[in-house]
Amino acid sequence: MEIGIDSFAAVPADKSISNAQAIKELLERIQLADQVGLDIFGIGEHHRKEFLDSAPTMILAAAASKTKQIRLTSAVTVLSAADPVRVFQNFATLDLISNGRAEMVVGRGSFIEAYPLFGLDLNDYDALFAEKLDLLLQIQQNETVNWSGKFRASLNDQAIYPRPLQEKLPVWLGVGGTPASFVRAGQLGLPLMVAVIGGETYRFRPLIDLYKDAAAKAGHDSKQLKVGLHSLGYVAASKEEAVGDYYPGYERMFTKIGKERGFPPVTKERFDAQNGKMGALLVGEPVEVAEKILRHSESLGGISRFTFQMDAGLTHEKLMKAIELIGTKVSPIVKAGI
Repeated sequence: MEIGIDSFAAVPADKSISNAQAIKELLERIQLADQVGLDIFGIGEHHRKEFLDSAPTMILAAAASKTKQIRLTSAVTVLSAADPVRVFQNFATLDLISNGRAEMVVGRGSFIEAYPLFGLDLNDYDALFAEKLDLLLQIQQNETVNWSGKFRASLNDQAIYPRPLQEKLPVWLGVGGTPASFVRAGQLGLPLMVAVIGGETYRFRPLIDLYKDAAAKAGHDSKQLKVGLHSLGYVAASKEEAVGDYYPGYERMFTKIGKERGFPPVTKERFDAQNGKMGALLVGEPVEVAEKILRHSESLGGISRFTFQMDAGLTHEKLMKAIELIGTKVSPIVKAGI
């Protein structure tokens, strides 16, 4: 199993830290993740005041120059609001800069601010994604493309450059809890990245089975399928320290998001329940977190990748220590237990 980190490049809670310093510190964290042997680092895409990741390939390209082994991906690229040609060109260039370490996870995004920002109609939410994914995959497979659709000008014998260093640039499909998204990934034979940020992780098993069934019906080799899991988590020397560090920022962030989406305020009781044996949160000391990753993997029929999302108002120093613990303690336990 690959173990890694996803970041949304959150604006620091400490207002004395500039955005420029925050990006510098993020790059230091990616560099440390590489040094401690983590497999993957992902940067999200948002267009909100709270985050600095509106141009994720810029951050990933900067990270590529400071790292040697770690794979670099999006988490996720909001493909519905982007031009697939430019997305491919950006990630192909990243692949060249990183000497073949680029990937992308594409999705529709859990926030909707990109749609009005780029003049898109939310009523086209799914149609936009389906059409743009089709074009992206055609570009991934072919240097010269013939394509037509509703939301973009047609391409007639159009060559797309540059081509990546890798023979085929990896494209994962990022999903939440919509069954049709799991089916789409299976029908296309794409690796699946499942964002589980609440509830009980084992409840996603029927959706993952749906993905595998759709892939089998489409004739894809089950051995080629991959399932990744993106979850909220944080690691410290003890569980008490981890919860004490993580909960205040988590409570602020999800209470704010809850107000936007009509969810009830966060409570410590609900947090503790989700951080329990079967819950989606992985906040604790290294051994229990590693055991929980293995438990989640077993409950989901086996996963190929796990990424921690730790943006919850934590300081750079605490995030650096968490990355060190994940790389030196959590990852070896998980890989020994597979």
